[in-house]
Amino acid sequence: MAEKIVVALGGNALQSGKSEATAEAQLAVVKETCERIADLSEKGYEVAVVHGNGPQVGRILLASETAKDVTPAMPFDVCGAMSQGYIGYHLQQALRFALAKRGKNIPVVTLLTQMVVDQKDPAFQNPTKPIGPFYSEAEAKELAESKGYSMKEDAGRGWRRVVPSPIPTKIVELDSVKKLWDSTIVITCGGGGIPVLETANGDLEGTAAVIDKDFAAELLAENVGADALMILTEVEKVAINFNKPNQENLGHMTYAEAEKHCADGQFAPGSMLPKVQAAMKFVKANPDKKAIITSLAKAIDALEGKTGTVITFA
Repeated sequence: MAEKIVVALGGNALQSGKSEATAEAQLAVVKETCERIADLSEKGYEVAVVHGNGPQVGRILLASETAKDVTPAMPFDVCGAMSQGYIGYHLQQALRFALAKRGKNIPVVTLLTQMVVDQKDPAFQNPTKPIGPFYSEAEAKELAESKGYSMKEDAGRGWRRVVPSPIPTKIVELDSVKKLWDSTIVITCGGGGIPVLETANGDLEGTAAVIDKDFAAELLAENVGADALMILTEVEKVAINFNKPNQENLGHMTYAEAEKHCADGQFAPGSMLPKVQAAMKFVKANPDKKAIITSLAKAIDALEGKTGTVITFA
């Protein structure tokens, strides 16, 4: 039986820091990314794809806020949905082409995905994720008073809106992903998913938050019974003492070892830390399975045990 892999794509898989922040430049990077995903499919792995959306949703929000005197600004959850749509469009177009080159006629579909978050999540009491444009202190104060935004000063560059980053608890469209799995490569939980709250009567309503895509991919991997969670980033292996003379690249970590490294502050928040924490969450829930953190270029080698950092429970 084919191994089921949930692939989480880091920002470098969608956009190069060396190119312009245009849709055309993104598509060029995505085409290269999809060649690697098609390689996984050609090797016989069944995959689903989760991607980030940090720069893209920020630009959508900035465009919306900048044009607010011409057309009403879109709520943040709607901006997230818009980013899912256009990033998914690029991915499914490029991936279908890459698969066809390999003689594989596999449908690819982007599924706009809502993720339930808990209003009691501590993240809602401490918003930390900066989004959107910079403001003066006076503008920030006015936005806080008029719209109820949480505003924080950002490293001397001005004031920005900050939103919570809660842990997802449920994938609303999970049944659809499961029904599509055997026939289709699904691009889902994009940008971590559109964060929604469940109301008392069972309805869903969007909320201004950002879900980390690694935790979204972990939840998906758990729910579809994936054999491995693969988090692709810019580095081939996770390292401790990163960028120091005694840097050590890790080929393997147990849950306990990863927990100790996290406690020791070895991994940067907002960078490697959530990747390691998501990997830990997956193997704790599935002690007989593995998570892998590696670079996009080394994905197949890592699945074959030749490189990457493998995280297991024991």
